[in-house]
Amino acid sequence: MKIIMNVRLKEGYEKWKNLFLSVDTHREKYGIKVLAYGHPKDDETKIYQVLEIESMEKMQAAMQDPELAKLRTDAGVDLDSQELVFLVE
Repeated sequence: MKIIMNVRLKEGYEKWKNLFLSVDTHREKYGIKVLAYGHPKDDETKIYQVLEIESMEKMQAAMQDPELAKLRTDAGVDLDSQELVFLVE
């Protein structure tokens, strides 16, 4: 299953990117593969990620993991701004 995740950043793109790239083992634990990520040309506070996940159950488990939530907020992610788009394959 592929999804597009969109979030707003509170503390800048470089901070988010450095932490995002450092947590591959956490994503592997939940069967999440990053296919692409980026931001609009003129807005580094709005991040898009294209992810492939093994199952919705694993994605839900990842979203409920307090350690992952803390890592994301430490990276400046506004968790309340999160939007998911499920892509049809």
